[in-house]
Amino acid sequence: MRLVLASGNAGKLAELRELLGAGFTLHAQSEFGLADAEETGASFIENAILKARHAARATGLPALGDDSGLCVDALDGAPGLYSARYAGTHGDSEANIDKLLRELDGVPDAERSARFVCVLALLRHADDPLPLIAQGIWEGRILHARQGRGGFGYDPVFFSPAHGCSAAELPADIKNRDSHRGRALAQLRAQLALRR
Repeated sequence: MRLVLASGNAGKLAELRELLGAGFTLHAQSEFGLADAEETGASFIENAILKARHAARATGLPALGDDSGLCVDALDGAPGLYSARYAGTHGDSEANIDKLLRELDGVPDAERSARFVCVLALLRHADDPLPLIAQGIWEGRILHARQGRGGFGYDPVFFSPAHGCSAAELPADIKNRDSHRGRALAQLRAQLALRR
């Protein structure tokens, strides 16, 4: 199955290609000269659908929209939908992490609970009235400083209690399996198997 990923994020593309495995060819929307859709939704689900519909309409291919982010309880769910542009510039991970750590300065470990959220929306075509929707959540907490060099985005400051380390310290295969995106994709694959 040939799909277009409604994102230009290289980290997401690499993770999803690995997770999809055989039977799928995933292309970044940038391969078609397509810019990001405007994220005007009020939820991860709405934005995932908006992105997928935009990519499917422009390319004529089935499209996979991924909207994901980090929700921190002490910040009332922020950065949430604005995770990629929390510090103002879209995709500036270092600035986003710096801002997050400043916002949580002085907050004790017990109050630094957070979760990564990923919603995937798969549309067979631009006007698909019944997109497949899958959601994955990865519970953890925010560290006081960066740990590890792997992953991308907020991974260096997201501590996974189940693994005893930051997301950036996990081997790629473990992170891909257990992360919010890995969980959402496992759900999506199960739905695809039922729909065939």
